[in-house]
Amino acid sequence: MPSAAERTRTLVQSTCSAVLLIPGLTTVGFDQLVPLDRSVGPEGDLFLEFPADSPAVRAATHAQDDELTAVLEITDVAPVSVPHRIRGRGRVSGWLTSVPGMAGPGRMMLRLETGEVHVDDLWGAQDVEPEEFRDAAADPLVAHEVELLQHLHAAHGEQVALLCGLLGERADSGCAAHRPAVVPVALDRYGLRVRICEADGRCFDARFEFPEPVRDVTGLRHAMHTLFEAAAR
Repeated sequence: MPSAAERTRTLVQSTCSAVLLIPGLTTVGFDQLVPLDRSVGPEGDLFLEFPADSPAVRAATHAQDDELTAVLEITDVAPVSVPHRIRGRGRVSGWLTSVPGMAGPGRMMLRLETGEVHVDDLWGAQDVEPEEFRDAAADPLVAHEVELLQHLHAAHGEQVALLCGLLGERADSGCAAHRPAVVPVALDRYGLRVRICEADGRCFDARFEFPEPVRDVTGLRHAMHTLFEAAAR
């Protein structure tokens, strides 16, 4: 399974919605504290780009040499229609400073020095050491996951549903009898997670591991083909 550090790096480097929380700016509109862009530096610090007139920029500039604490909150929502769509949340807290000259016209780059990291997702809740976060890499499918899940759901729904047959006794008692909705809900280099919603409204997740971790979309195609072949037998 992906480590907590890898999962958090994946959230940070994904297109999931994020907001920067700064003490004293809690009454500011949500959209004013949403970074235009975000990335992770070689030391594990976050670089957040904002409009130059953003309240976050003004706060960081005004603080100057004082320590200004801040938290980046990331919310991960499944890109397909499914019950309980929030897949997880991540938090990176630390100290905020401005970095002049690193952004384009009308923009300003802020640096969030990583102090504490926490992730609470489909795998569970866990704290991450800053060093682990720094050394981790985002999942190689992060840039494609939204598109891939939507494609699986729209174009390969019948094949995804057949994966129920790999669940053994639970498939015999639930899937085969009631033909539940089976929706691909998460995808990473290790495997595919689907959400199975039965006729009475109960839902549960099932995880299908790939024979080996995939490195790219080409490897994913082979892994999915293997899964679908096994389910069709």
